[in-house]
Amino acid sequence: MLQQIAQALTIPGLPDWAGLVVLLVGLLVALAYLLMPFSVFGVKGRLDSIEAQLDEIQTELRTLALRLPEPGRARRPPPSEDDWAEPPTTFRRAEAEPPPPRATPPVPPPAAWPEPRSGRAEPRIEWPRR
Repeated sequence: MLQQIAQALTIPGLPDWAGLVVLLVGLLVALAYLLMPFSVFGVKGRLDSIEAQLDEIQTELRTLALRLPEPGRARRPPPSEDDWAEPPTTFRRAEAEPPPPRATPPVPPPAAWPEPRSGRAEPRIEWPRR
């Protein structure tokens, strides 16, 4: 049985067992890639550092959110009459009321055809020149 497999995997110019060795090495490499944990490639370490940075950012956001005052409770000094200044008076134009929307689309002007020219339209070439 092993001889039949080796014969089927023969590579011309090499010994009969070379094809079998190439197949076994290929299977071992494929198995190693399937069973290899991602930490070997360095992905796990990078993911851990990104997760730690994300945790730090979230805690910073929480502390900043606690420090900010609520929008409705902003402290303003009470208004006093001494601080009041009259706003400058500006005259606004009475804005014209926009025209009502049209019920029908506007009618385009009629097509204008160019008037015929006298003579030829292309330039005249005198050949041969005298």
